[in-house]
Amino acid sequence: MKKTRDFLTTLGLPGGDLHELPTSSKRFPDGAQYRVEIPSTEGPAALEAIIEEAQRYQLTVHRISQGSGVMLLTDEEIKSMARIAHAQNIEVSLFARPNAAWDTGAMAVSSGGKSISPRLRGQDQLVYCLEDVQRAAALGIRSVLLADEGALWVAGEMRQAGLLPQDMQFKISVMMASANPAAIRLMERLGASTYNIPTDLTLAQIAAVRQAIDIPLDIYVEVPDDLGGFVRLYEIAELVRIAAPVYIKFGLRNAPNIYPAGKHIDNVSIALSRERVRRARIGLDLLNRYYPDAIASQPGAAGLALPVLETTEIGSHHSPAPEANR
Repeated sequence: MKKTRDFLTTLGLPGGDLHELPTSSKRFPDGAQYRVEIPSTEGPAALEAIIEEAQRYQLTVHRISQGSGVMLLTDEEIKSMARIAHAQNIEVSLFARPNAAWDTGAMAVSSGGKSISPRLRGQDQLVYCLEDVQRAAALGIRSVLLADEGALWVAGEMRQAGLLPQDMQFKISVMMASANPAAIRLMERLGASTYNIPTDLTLAQIAAVRQAIDIPLDIYVEVPDDLGGFVRLYEIAELVRIAAPVYIKFGLRNAPNIYPAGKHIDNVSIALSRERVRRARIGLDLLNRYYPDAIASQPGAAGLALPVLETTEIGSHHSPAPEANR
């Protein structure tokens, strides 16, 4: 195996998983090691609940993400989320859908074909996804969740061509499922802004990914049941140390999958959002206990894709992306 491992190192990749768990020297633009993300924030009411709970528990939420998709929010709901988050210096990342799991195909529901679920099935579905991206941008959102390599590549080209704002960020969903340093570096080269790694990677595997890439990693420290159900709160200190810059992501075990969310389950959505913030307080207390010197970003820190209040017509962005975003 030595020749293979040696060749990997010539590509700037680790020769294997890093069981020595080296400390990462990489940082967010503001010099911080970690930020906090609350996922499954499915609308303005859930966002307001998160802000209220964050104030109650005295913690900073840097980013919220949503899973039902841009397509299932009204224009006013998206603009409301942008306004609320802008006032609190919180990033909003909305999922660009639909995908194969919401389509008429049979493979996504077959026992052996579920891996296609988050991907875009056919060229029309790629168009629908990119329409979601453009609509979100036009309504002030500056971060979208993508789970398809083709969508990532084309969205990057659209940003370069001025069809998307130059500060638009592409957050890669955990459903992309690339699970090794080479595959995740490829996503970085395609234009990923942050990458949500699979939920079950070991510390040694995560350390190897960090060595290979520079973009922030998004890491679930409590995992929804349908993604494994792990509760890794005692590992937060080591995750911050070896994986920085990292978004510590607080999902929720023993909770229903509410996608697609809507008014019919608003109470459930809001209750889950509140509990995720409480879990974040518990997790950050453990981090402070075992790694008190870990550095967190302040609200509105450099590199966050904060919403803007000045909205534009879709396709009216003409400034090319800076080199760092290509």
